[in-house]
Amino acid sequence: MPSLSADTRAKFETVSTATITTVLFKRGLRNVYLHGPQRLRPGPNMVGEAYTLRYIPAREDLDVLDVFKDRENPQRKAVEECPEGAVFVVDSRGDASAASCGGILATRLQARGCKGLVTDGGFRDSHEIAELDMPSYHLRPSPPTNLTQHHAVAINDAIACGGVAVFPGDIMVGDAEGVVCVPRHLADEVAAEAFEMTVFEDFVVEKVAAGASTFGLYPPTDSETEVEFSAWRKKAGR
Repeated sequence: MPSLSADTRAKFETVSTATITTVLFKRGLRNVYLHGPQRLRPGPNMVGEAYTLRYIPAREDLDVLDVFKDRENPQRKAVEECPEGAVFVVDSRGDASAASCGGILATRLQARGCKGLVTDGGFRDSHEIAELDMPSYHLRPSPPTNLTQHHAVAINDAIACGGVAVFPGDIMVGDAEGVVCVPRHLADEVAAEAFEMTVFEDFVVEKVAAGASTFGLYPPTDSETEVEFSAWRKKAGR
């Protein structure tokens, strides 16, 4: 499937996860918002194609420090192969008792051009990760090494993160509220509709802030609403 277009990426950068979930709901998709992961520091929207890593529970005879001597170690290999423009999404089974990732690996991902880091587990060095330019989401700080609880098994395969099915190439969009997963084949149409919905809702907010009732305005059941919106949009250059 072709890479995410610049136009679609730009639209996703201007819309909220709340709006996207509504657009997806209209298409019958209900379970798309990742429950749990929260952003470490406010900033512009995160947008990128999912590149995934999956953990299973650690096992004491396998998960020892020597595993990192192996360049095929899935965690380290995934970090070194994550493509520019992707969002690195980690399935930690909702377990934040040990780190899914730390400051050094997060810094490496940023240096490789990664557009975001998401886990349904925790980060060690979370204060350092929060200072990166790359948006990052987790459940809570978790200093213990991943080896105490997590065994990396699969790179760029289907995963579950925050209770949501995430497939490689799905579009991950994150804002101050959280992260939503948009199926790749729906990305262009969802971005376009969410963008249009956002323009209309900006008009509605302006009207409501000035004292207007929501009846007939939101949703726009009054015919005059469409007329007023068209005029507002032309004047605002939207």
